[in-house]
Amino acid sequence: MAMLEMAGVYTTLEHKEVLRGVSFSVADGETLVIIGRSGTGKSVILKHLIGLMHPDRGAIFVGGTDIAALRGPALRTACRPVAMLFQNGALFDSLRVWENVGFHLLENLDRPVAEVQRVVREKLALVDLHGVEQLMPAELSGGMRKRVALARTLALEPRVLLWDEPTSGLDPVTSDIINRLIVRTREQLGLTSVVVTHDMTSAYQVGQRIAMLHAGRIHTIGTPDRIRATTDPVVRRFITGDASDLVAAGNGE
Repeated sequence: MAMLEMAGVYTTLEHKEVLRGVSFSVADGETLVIIGRSGTGKSVILKHLIGLMHPDRGAIFVGGTDIAALRGPALRTACRPVAMLFQNGALFDSLRVWENVGFHLLENLDRPVAEVQRVVREKLALVDLHGVEQLMPAELSGGMRKRVALARTLALEPRVLLWDEPTSGLDPVTSDIINRLIVRTREQLGLTSVVVTHDMTSAYQVGQRIAMLHAGRIHTIGTPDRIRATTDPVVRRFITGDASDLVAAGNGE
């Protein structure tokens, strides 16, 4: 059974049809990477999958439940297995690392502080961070902030992780660390992931399948090897970063 599925999803934002019949599915424990040019609606897809946005029409299934028409408590319950890792980490700047990672446990589940600190150490160890519990976010590097954000997300015990540009703004070595962590969450924790990225090195490394969003639809979907070897001009232009034909034609599409 698919853990996630979008079926014929249409969404209009500010009088522009952003999604025009998007359909795909993600199997339990699979990592799907979504690529595509800026402004094509990749992050909009993530917001739909976590229930932050609602489509004009179409179905969105999370664990077999169509969340497209749900609202309020029913929507929150259906989306509980899904967590999202935002591009900049979205840490609370006024809280220490351990308070950030344990925020949900402290504020929503009212767990004892000693228990929360134990869970925090466990989740930080999963992302290869030790001895940073008392640091403030401002004292962390960009890569460390993303790893702390991942630890906070893992503290929610999700079944599905949505990653929005996880390697954006990072150097190649730190990007590789993040990519390895994405693979680890699948191999060790069995998590289902959807990764939105412009980074083809990352896409090839973490994705079991890669889908390209173009003109509001899934233009193509396949294994990394299939995408790498494609002769489709739309896909090749993106994965090679070659805009020479567009420049020659005098347009940006």
